[in-house]
Amino acid sequence: MVSFKIAAAALLTMGPASAWQPSSKISTFVPSQQYSKRAQQGGSKLSHAIASSSRSSLNMVLADPTKNEMSSGGGMFTASNSESRRVVPENPNGRPTMKVVYVVLESQYQSSMTGAVKRINAGSENMAVECVGYLLEELRNEETFAQFQKDVASANVFVGSLIFVQELAEKVTEVVAPLRDQLDAVLIFPSMPEVMRLNKVGKFTMKNLGQSKSVVADFMKKKKQEDGSSFEEGMLKLLRTLPKVLKFLPSDKAADARTFMMSFQYWLGGSPENLESMLVMLGQDYVEPIMKNMEGKKKVEAAEPILLPDKAIWHPVAPKFVFENNSDYFDWYNKEFCPDAGIDPKTAPTIGIILQKSHINTKDDTHYVSLIAELESRGARVVPIYSGGLDFSGPIEEYFYDAAGRPIVDTIVNLTGFALVGGPASQDHAKAAKVLKRLNKPYMCAVPLVFQSFEEWQASELGLHPVQVALQVSLPEIDGAIEPIIFAGREGATGRSVPLADRVNLLADRAMKWANLGSKPPKDKKIAITIFSFPPDKGNVGTAAYLDVFDSIKAVLKQMKAEGYDIGDAPMEKEAIMEAVLNDPEARISSPELNVAYRMSTDEYYELTPYAQDLEENWGPAPGNLNSDGQNLVVYGKQFGNVFIGVQPTFGYEGDPMRLLFAKSASPHHGFAAYYTYLEKIFQADAVLHFGTHGSLEFMPGKQVGMSGTCYPDRLISSLPSAYLYAANNPSEATIAKRRSYSATVSYLTPPAENAGLYKGLKELKELISSYQGLRENEGRGPAIVNSIVSTAWTCNLDKDIAELPNLETYDAASDTAENRDMIVGKVYAQIMQIESRLLPCGLHTVGVPPTAEEAVATLVNIAQLDRPEDKIESLPRVIAASIGRDINDIYRGNNNGVLEDVELNDKITEASRAAVRALVGQSTDSNGRVKEVKSVFDEVGNFFGGMFGQKKPWTQAIINAGFPQVEEERLAPLIGYLEFCLKQIVANNELGGIMELLNGKFLMPAPGGDPIRNPDVLPTGRNMHALDPSAIPTQAAIEVSESVVEKLLDKLKAENNGEYPESIAFTLWGTDNIKTYGESLAQVLALVGVRPVADSLGRVNKVELIPLEKLGRPRIDVVVSCSGVFRDLFINQMNLMDRGIKMAAEADEPVEMNFVRKHAIQQAEELGVSLREASCRVFSNSAGSYSANVGLAIENGGWEDESQLQDQFLTRKGFAFNADKPGMMESQADLFKSALKTVDVTFQNLDSSEISITDVSHYYDSDPTKVVQGLRDDKKKPMSLMADTTTANAQVRSLAETVRLDARTKLLNPKFYEGMLSTGYEGVREIQKRLRNTMGWSATAGEVDNFVFEDANSVFIEDMEMQKRLMDTNPNAFRDMVTTFLEANGRGYWDTSEENIQRLQELYAEVEDRIEGI
Repeated sequence: MVSFKIAAAALLTMGPASAWQPSSKISTFVPSQQYSKRAQQGGSKLSHAIASSSRSSLNMVLADPTKNEMSSGGGMFTASNSESRRVVPENPNGRPTMKVVYVVLESQYQSSMTGAVKRINAGSENMAVECVGYLLEELRNEETFAQFQKDVASANVFVGSLIFVQELAEKVTEVVAPLRDQLDAVLIFPSMPEVMRLNKVGKFTMKNLGQSKSVVADFMKKKKQEDGSSFEEGMLKLLRTLPKVLKFLPSDKAADARTFMMSFQYWLGGSPENLESMLVMLGQDYVEPIMKNMEGKKKVEAAEPILLPDKAIWHPVAPKFVFENNSDYFDWYNKEFCPDAGIDPKTAPTIGIILQKSHINTKDDTHYVSLIAELESRGARVVPIYSGGLDFSGPIEEYFYDAAGRPIVDTIVNLTGFALVGGPASQDHAKAAKVLKRLNKPYMCAVPLVFQSFEEWQASELGLHPVQVALQVSLPEIDGAIEPIIFAGREGATGRSVPLADRVNLLADRAMKWANLGSKPPKDKKIAITIFSFPPDKGNVGTAAYLDVFDSIKAVLKQMKAEGYDIGDAPMEKEAIMEAVLNDPEARISSPELNVAYRMSTDEYYELTPYAQDLEENWGPAPGNLNSDGQNLVVYGKQFGNVFIGVQPTFGYEGDPMRLLFAKSASPHHGFAAYYTYLEKIFQADAVLHFGTHGSLEFMPGKQVGMSGTCYPDRLISSLPSAYLYAANNPSEATIAKRRSYSATVSYLTPPAENAGLYKGLKELKELISSYQGLRENEGRGPAIVNSIVSTAWTCNLDKDIAELPNLETYDAASDTAENRDMIVGKVYAQIMQIESRLLPCGLHTVGVPPTAEEAVATLVNIAQLDRPEDKIESLPRVIAASIGRDINDIYRGNNNGVLEDVELNDKITEASRAAVRALVGQSTDSNGRVKEVKSVFDEVGNFFGGMFGQKKPWTQAIINAGFPQVEEERLAPLIGYLEFCLKQIVANNELGGIMELLNGKFLMPAPGGDPIRNPDVLPTGRNMHALDPSAIPTQAAIEVSESVVEKLLDKLKAENNGEYPESIAFTLWGTDNIKTYGESLAQVLALVGVRPVADSLGRVNKVELIPLEKLGRPRIDVVVSCSGVFRDLFINQMNLMDRGIKMAAEADEPVEMNFVRKHAIQQAEELGVSLREASCRVFSNSAGSYSANVGLAIENGGWEDESQLQDQFLTRKGFAFNADKPGMMESQADLFKSALKTVDVTFQNLDSSEISITDVSHYYDSDPTKVVQGLRDDKKKPMSLMADTTTANAQVRSLAETVRLDARTKLLNPKFYEGMLSTGYEGVREIQKRLRNTMGWSATAGEVDNFVFEDANSVFIEDMEMQKRLMDTNPNAFRDMVTTFLEANGRGYWDTSEENIQRLQELYAEVEDRIEGI
């Protein structure tokens, strides 16, 4: 796919060509009289800037993109036509004609190239030029590509620039390489190295670029060593150092090299005059007919390009072109400009703006002028700076501080769209974050459309081009940037930059509001804390993943009060805050019992909500029946001083079977819109704090990335600054919130994961096994204990998990062999150890409360169990195992196979690891059981005295005491040092600080999100969370892990299918999972198909190659990939990678019995009457802007008739295909989706984290196609359902039924889990009920829940009268939902139980209903 490094300078230094001939078609923007007057007063040579802005498209009215069924251009992002770039000389008059073909990434060169050619044709006596240009994306079209081949075959000169989309670079090379020798000149400016190698100017070539020594290559290498320059920066520096380099070359090569470098400078200049000079120079020096025609004539002398200073301050109406220091700038700006503009320099907020130099060079600055005008018309000062290189940190340090070193700016807006340091090349995110933190002001990175015209963006449901998302959204986020607002596009006919009026206004408003947060006194600031209620109507107000919401709000209110915010009479007790918001903790959202903060009349609603009428298509006229009292729209919540705690309404269609079935999600309802209208226009919040993971705002319909003014997240949040508290382990959905609802995220810790432990019969089993280990040789008692083990295992329903468990009726251990008894005990032991060691997040997290020492131990034990080869750190189990001459992987293997000796040893190593970590943490634990300060494990004085007396370190001694006397202290040192670092991160506490930094208008430091066990860099929490660079996955480590999982998966399937391979596997891919694992499940898909991801020449993963069958050693397995909506948004480039790999397999000329992809694609092509290539589409997701199959919503809210409805929802909503041949759209392909699914033998998902398992959230079953496949298969056979579990170093593949049982035993039925939850009160009951409801979800979608799970849950929560009372008293609504779930499970045939149980549940339902109604 996409390779970015090579384009670095390109996108920064080759901005759109100058606005030489504006199109008359562009509509008019009339700047304010005040601004036009200032331009006249300026009397400067830059007054044309305003003139050009008056020709901008600032007032273009954008059509509603959500009304388009699919994006323009038949699925292409670029739907333009190369013929609009063809210029043929009208009258050559006998002059020789030079034909030029050029390929560029975007159309910025169109008007300049056309202008240059027309000037030559009109004015040159010596030559005429025929010219045609192609945009890179156009080459995907077969007809266009055929025309391109014809044009190049008859060309004299080929020019290419910014060719860095891998598959298109290959197309260009395919055409140009065979014709290179016959072309008079080939000029390739920054592009992929394989394209750069096509360069040919006389004897100057780059044929050996990156392959062997050359003067140019040596220069580049030297620059990289000196200052970390990327290839492109090297080229720019080479231009400046040209004379030194040329003296090393032979004279003819020197002249040719000079021509190439001069051509590059002209190209960078971009104006018609520059390009005219370039073409004339090439024609008269390299094109044979023109050279002959020039014999005896004087050559045209090339003009020198004019260059601006490398960095400066620029203002469109300043008398000086640029200012090289800020004292000169402010001397003019504050004394002359501001008084005329009515701006008070002493009190005005100041916005720092970062610009791209190329736009200033080429006068293509209308979009910059418009934002500057909007900000100044709002009373702000601006400091617009640029840099000629790729590092903007220098200009920031130089121009954004005053002489005393104080920051001048209140907000920074980067209009380049690029990472702050390194642009799209080799970024230095740490340096960027450090520079931004020192300035400590909000940092917004807005995005100009680069690869699409704004008409194409407008029409695209996907929104921003994936290449641009990776370059100009993902990378700036890693710097700490917020708010990727599209503010400019390019006009289709001319390629010029044009501001988008509503977007520029929004950007100006939001920049001003962030600045306001930094300057307004805390006592005057109004803050809206928004909490969620999901599912609605069930006692669920204050829902958030693993967060104790009301206790956390208490902590935030306390901190706000300490910092001077007016919180009125807000109570400081959790229960009292709950009471105030709910008015009754037993409230139902549909009843007036929830506190009503405001009643909005429909007149007021329509007046204040500009898009209200657009909602009527889905919801009819306001007020409707959601968040309404029949006459008014109702806003729920409670105000305390200047703080409002409000309840965000829900989607509104949760219980409506018809709406759940729609392929595209409905708009927000009137009540939802009224809530955000209230916050912005009536309460007049300065900022909103969204509280916890997660609400509905960011998942409302609209484009995936790059919102337009008609996208609902954009309309709802409008100009409100948003801080969003998001769980640190969920970077994917946090990223959606950042991009779609313009939220700055603050990460919070999930509860530490502890071992699940054992209880009841499982605990008894472990005690019996312990007795057996001591008495196994005793022929009298040994067999008796084995009989008890078998009996108890049956009681605990372990017969479902242990195929070798003997029949209880017929088995007698006394007549069995000792080896077989050991085998049985080993299998049982392995199973209960799996349950005991399963990681279990305990309780709920409260913001600002760091883990206790004991909780820190739990987290560190899990961190210590993973090898980290990239850091040269061995896991603790590996070092301990090595001390007795064993490899830990062999022990894991034996453990999984139930080898008694290895199960015992694995248990012993686990205990030794815990003891070592506890000893490490113990050194820093205070008397309250907390870690305030981490004591260094490498304390020199302690080490010296300890060494003198031969003392071992406490952790080493703990391992020795656990039975491993030979453990090497030295070998432990790297791991222990790493664990000390991790302990500091675990106990650090910046969550409250992070929230307050945002509310106070400061810069919040960025941090990755993900699993803190796999990646401790996620800690400490309280930072602005980001995902990863999408082009970096799958990593090599992820590929290796995935190959191991695929091997285990296929081994298990072959073993259960008489040695036969499955032909097709249905896969589900998740965004967060692939962030946490760096693309493991993505790599599994490719591995099954027999395709290998390959890094391109710049180290980016954007190519795939087929693994030959003889090397693969098995058939290619077909796959049907269902991507979550979040995966689609974050990793569309990886969807492209998969689609290309699968198509490659389908088109391989191989026997179908060894290539199931091809076998099925041939069948489907015939069945559906399409081409083989179209039939091999296997990558599916929702339509753009929609999320989930809505199966979870239906089950959570009871809004479903039967399973067929759920299956229809899945097929309707998930049946949109991604096609690499049409990457600009998600195309509805329901028939192909069904046809592919009916060949599926196995459904498969991955579990990658202990924190989120298959009953914790509805996502997993929402996307499970097991029963869907069964319904579609001709034989109606249910496919096998498997789960890969990579939550520990000992990765396993289990059946779905096994995984559900394991999850039920470790969570729902485990006293450690439910008591931990109940200790948090109201929220805890909801968390228990959620697990029960999600368990039933698996019954509905896969039928893989054993009866005993419901039976045992009924015993724990319903039969136990004391437990029943606790649940009812703590949260009666959630308890009613629990009773309903049991009755529903029975009614739908998922749970077979006694009449007595059902009667008790029915009576209980009536009782709890009366309790809620207050009867």
